[in-house]
Amino acid sequence: MASIEILLPKMGESVAEATITKWLKKPGDAVAADEPIVEIATDKVDSEVPAPEAGILSEQLVKEGDVVKVGQPIARIGGSAAAPPPAPANGSAKAPSPAAPPVAMPAVPASAAAIPVSRTGASGKFYSPLVRNIAQSEGISMAELEAITGTGEGGRVTKKDILGYLPNRGAAQAPERVAAPSIAPPSAPASAAPPSPAPPPAPALVPAPGDEIIEMDRMRRLIADHMVMSKRTSPHVTSFVEADVTNLVLWREKAKKAFEQREGEKLTFTPVFIMAIVQAIKEMPMVNVQVDGYSIIRKRDINIGMAAALPSGNLIVPVIKNADQLNLVGLAKKVNDLANRARAGKLQPDEVSGGTYTVTNVGTFGNVLGTPVINQPQVAIMATGAIRKKPAVVETPTGDMIGIRHMMFLSHSYDHRVVDGALGGRFVRRVADILEQWSTEQAY
Repeated sequence: MASIEILLPKMGESVAEATITKWLKKPGDAVAADEPIVEIATDKVDSEVPAPEAGILSEQLVKEGDVVKVGQPIARIGGSAAAPPPAPANGSAKAPSPAAPPVAMPAVPASAAAIPVSRTGASGKFYSPLVRNIAQSEGISMAELEAITGTGEGGRVTKKDILGYLPNRGAAQAPERVAAPSIAPPSAPASAAPPSPAPPPAPALVPAPGDEIIEMDRMRRLIADHMVMSKRTSPHVTSFVEADVTNLVLWREKAKKAFEQREGEKLTFTPVFIMAIVQAIKEMPMVNVQVDGYSIIRKRDINIGMAAALPSGNLIVPVIKNADQLNLVGLAKKVNDLANRARAGKLQPDEVSGGTYTVTNVGTFGNVLGTPVINQPQVAIMATGAIRKKPAVVETPTGDMIGIRHMMFLSHSYDHRVVDGALGGRFVRRVADILEQWSTEQAY
């Protein structure tokens, strides 16, 4: 059969590259159509690449650990299983010619090559997986990376920038080892801000006898980097409101059995919370924004992320796109589908990108309050606490009385650069009002 190239597929509008994490098939193996042949990972989700048709995997064009662009060939199907060509050692699409002269690479001490490279630096700059991979392999420290002038959008360091830095790296570092010249170096242009100094390294921890050292997996590292970046980027403020959701609880108890029989779906509180948040966003659209320097981008679409805990203990945030266009039944089906596939590891990269606002249900774990961290580049996130029976003052036409009510806390964290306390507080109060006004006769 003719040889067929397998390309890294498009994985959503915001995903441009992926890391090859594990080959499931080796050269010479027979593969069936749509059978997974390799596992890949992006900054958002892990997934698999299937074979487009049945045949023999004749060649792997990239190695495990390589960062590959969308549309780049990663393997070939076709040929004979008897003598498969070896996978290239450098991860490129075509093995170098034996006659090609060797390329001299700067020597890197083993200790430098082991320096970890974070997704974001002290200055808040984001570094793509490709740039981080090059920096790691070349032993470029975070301090060096921060000093490289980026030509990408927002001053990001691109592949071209870091590769252009490598040949002059030795010369750039040499002045640090000699006495300062008597002539002062020319001053930088007034418009160029000096790079922010890297924070001092944390002191090394010395485990005590009996302590267990657990290496973070890839997803936990991404979460850690993303959380630190968010706290550095946004000044977080959190407002709290307690809501009386007794009517909502009574409505769900009455409707859930008929709902499941009619729709084939379980009726949880999450789609109701999302419906209330969507309505509040329509009334206060300046919560549904993003920040670009000193510009505010008001998002047209309302895409609600819903934080979901995974069996591994990690967290992922699938996104309900255009949530304002779904009714309660549609939201319930979408919530259940995304939650089930998140736990099974079956989400697609495009299903965890593009969110404009996020909700996280800390009540699932019995927590009554939470102070969630904003999911960048969004500017706000809401945590819904556990619903508990509590004695409360109930106003009636004949006077106040004490009653047993179903109460819950809503926590709203927001970016104080663009969302002030008035807006942030009004928003969470409005969501609470919508939930409190839920009718026990609400249709679905």
